[in-house]
Amino acid sequence: MNDCERFEQLIEGGDCCISIMTTEERYALEIVRKVAEKLKRDMWVWSVADGVRDGLIDGSPAIANTDSPAAGLANLARAKPGSLCVTLDLAEHLRGGKALRILRDMIDGFDSTPITLVMIDSADKLPDTVKAYTRSFEISYPDEKELLQIIRSTLQHLHRKKPIEVGITQKGLDTIVRNLRGLTRRQAARIIRDAVAADQRFRDDDINVIIANKRRMIQQGGLLEYIQTPLDLSEIGGMNRLKTWLHQRQDVFSAEAQAFGLVAPKGVLMLGVQGAGKSLCAKAIATAWHQPLLRLDPGTLYASFIGESERNLRDALRQTEMMAPVILWVDEIEKAFASAASRSADGGLSQRMFGTLLTWLQEHEAPVFTVATANDIEALPPELLRKGRFDEIFFVDLPTPPVRRQIFAIHLRKRGRDPEKFDLAALSEVSQGYSGSEIEQAVTSALHTAYADKTELDTERLIAALRASPPLSVTMAEKVCALREWGKGRCVPAD
Repeated sequence: MNDCERFEQLIEGGDCCISIMTTEERYALEIVRKVAEKLKRDMWVWSVADGVRDGLIDGSPAIANTDSPAAGLANLARAKPGSLCVTLDLAEHLRGGKALRILRDMIDGFDSTPITLVMIDSADKLPDTVKAYTRSFEISYPDEKELLQIIRSTLQHLHRKKPIEVGITQKGLDTIVRNLRGLTRRQAARIIRDAVAADQRFRDDDINVIIANKRRMIQQGGLLEYIQTPLDLSEIGGMNRLKTWLHQRQDVFSAEAQAFGLVAPKGVLMLGVQGAGKSLCAKAIATAWHQPLLRLDPGTLYASFIGESERNLRDALRQTEMMAPVILWVDEIEKAFASAASRSADGGLSQRMFGTLLTWLQEHEAPVFTVATANDIEALPPELLRKGRFDEIFFVDLPTPPVRRQIFAIHLRKRGRDPEKFDLAALSEVSQGYSGSEIEQAVTSALHTAYADKTELDTERLIAALRASPPLSVTMAEKVCALREWGKGRCVPAD
């Protein structure tokens, strides 16, 4: 069902107090208007700016002296039975006093005066006393059919103001529609306007502009971060089992794979030593599979208002599904939900958030491949390790001697050096116990030394850099050893 059909179902089902949390106020009002017209109901709209006015007549005058919350609610309470009464940003004015009292009296009288109150707010700030009687209604993200209509209507509107040259191919249009998924209607229209504004043209080469603007908009929201992924799996040393597993599943999102009977994988959990390359793998998977990468930072989900943190998580997951197929990277997942594994002082918030994430990992049907990384096994709630949440749990260990040689060669080559001119065997031996990131840091440090000495980088300087900075496996030997021992027999080795 579309949004209008779902909203009509709530009205016909007798829900008398409906809450809509959205930044798309105009679209939400249009839903209420269409349902009111279809059901032949009166519609009244209140805002602190205008007061109460007829919501079915554009530009209708406001009723005098109804702009205050208390006066507006008192007027709406006298509406004809069956009316749809809409309030805009009322939650800001319900922290106590007369307005809250009138609203509670309205809710108590819904049985005798069957009107429907629809509260449209931009933030989740309704008091608990009101939430207890409220049915939540979520605005959906536009699907590809609606996005196509938004593109056409936006271009037509712009063309009426100033002629636009439209020279886009069908393939280019399909790509743009696909890349607009996961955005609101207002955001999608704005991106199209920005793409056309520079040259009054709409062509295939606007795709890069649209992708860049989408990345910027997603990051403005703060819940998801669009990650650029120049890495390839060949730039990561070792991890042969993981690479084979990923290679076998790189085309599972295609229609041919579905017709063959395959179900798209849900994701992998990557545990292991810090700096061993878990985060790099998330970026490389997105590149190898030609899918966009979204990073979810659980720390940004937590908010001060009750219920808003859970809503942020639901919104982030829902937006991710709308952008599918996509790779979702949850980095250091144990830090965000550590208190879910024990009793905490946050009133059970972490446990509720963690439960929401677990349910989504288990039940979601959209082609979203989740890559979760973790360094601290003890902080992980045991439910996360149960089969079914992820397709596989990989353990990323410290690199072996052959893998260390690969890592040195990769980082030397990236910095314009020929690995053949270095003693990789000696470097591999000296770097026993070093992680991939620590080896990279040693290469960088040696480069600085060589540059300062006005000479070329050589094996001796690399060895000196390694010996000058002991690895984590030495400074935190007990913890690293315990982690590696835990991973034996419990996880699939990545290499």
